[in-house]
Amino acid sequence: MSNTRTREPGVGENAALDELARQDRGSRAQFLKIAGGAGAAGALAIFMAACGGDDEETGGGGSSPGGGESPPSGKASKGDIEIVNYALTLEYLEADFYQQVLDSGEVKDKKVAEVAMEFSENEQEHVAALTATVEQLGGTPAPKPQTNFEDVLAGGEQMILETAAVVENLGAAAYLGQAGNIKSPEILAAALSIHTVEARHAAVLNQVVGKTIVPDGAFAKPATMDEVLEMVKPFIKA
Repeated sequence: MSNTRTREPGVGENAALDELARQDRGSRAQFLKIAGGAGAAGALAIFMAACGGDDEETGGGGSSPGGGESPPSGKASKGDIEIVNYALTLEYLEADFYQQVLDSGEVKDKKVAEVAMEFSENEQEHVAALTATVEQLGGTPAPKPQTNFEDVLAGGEQMILETAAVVENLGAAAYLGQAGNIKSPEILAAALSIHTVEARHAAVLNQVVGKTIVPDGAFAKPATMDEVLEMVKPFIKA
């Protein structure tokens, strides 16, 4: 009897998760070290400066910022660019939400306001990094959507915090939902470095609004692109 495992339909042979699984521990540690040490924005900037393209889409290659030898380059497909733009759209939404919250003055608790400011800065960095990534890959960054948070802001601090928890949990699930579709190991490693930040935001907000820190239990549940876009529709005007 053969021990060969059948590949699930729709999972490409060159998917980044498959590639990482084949790599030795040293290679995987290198990806994680770069992503973790540089931070989400730094990791994306470093990786994308070195990423090449495939026959479908070609991004610029070169040395890492500041000169010196570039990190290992990977493949950047049109599909990867679409995923980065999808993530960028979600980050636009989050960044704009926090900025509107801060501008509204509805959050009265000083400590909560400080956390909101930190989260806002994180999301702005994600926007900048993802925008630069798409451009490095030769693509066009997704346009910034017009948002609709008027009803949330009018609901006061509690509604704002509850909405923030929903948005952050959704963001973490969205990144997880695309992990298996990313072909470039570099993009995957950098995307996961953002995913962990979104998950930490979600955990803090879950606790603040009285929900369990780990709503999905021991294993987080991913969300598909269609599921995520349906969830954020109420917050987008156009």
